Amino acid sequence: MAHHPQSSAASQPDLYRDTWVRYLGYANEVGESFRALVPKVVVWATYGVSTAYVTADAADKGQKAAEANRDGPGRRADITVAVVDTFVWQALASVAIPGFTINRLCAGSLYMMGRITRWPLPVRKWTTTAIGLAAIPVIIKPIDRSVDFLLDSSLRKFYGTQANKPDESETK
Repeated sequence: MAHHPQSSAASQPDLYRDTWVRYLGYANEVGESFRALVPKVVVWATYGVSTAYVTADAADKGQKAAEANRDGPGRRADITVAVVDTFVWQALASVAIPGFTINRLCAGSLYMMGRITRWPLPVRKWTTTAIGLAAIPVIIKPIDRSVDFLLDSSLRKFYGTQANKPDESETK
């Protein structure tokens, strides 16, 4: 799998993919896991954190593309591709698809527990939260691979490169 654009110092860790900062991309999944226990505004705030992470990563990859091609031909196109590819990939793989997946998993588990158990509502809500949190590490790689396939089959055909595709070991 292709690696994301690197800065001129290839050994330098990527702030958004190689450090604790990448965990900010998980904020909305955590928020969805706690949806049954916290006010909706808290859940929406976690989407704000994840979206800020996605936007910052895209801007960072655009900056790295600009530095890698200071005066070369196609500089503007390289920057645009880096920003768009990173933003779309991260928006789908880090925010939209996992947020929806955890939301539906939690809603379904809360509903089913209400139908098949006699557990008190607070126990069902905490169990739903635990199920959501436990599912986060399980859904990451399949979603990443699916988004890679989706973008490789669509958007990336328009700009004819996979050079900016995030390496799944370096995302989120």
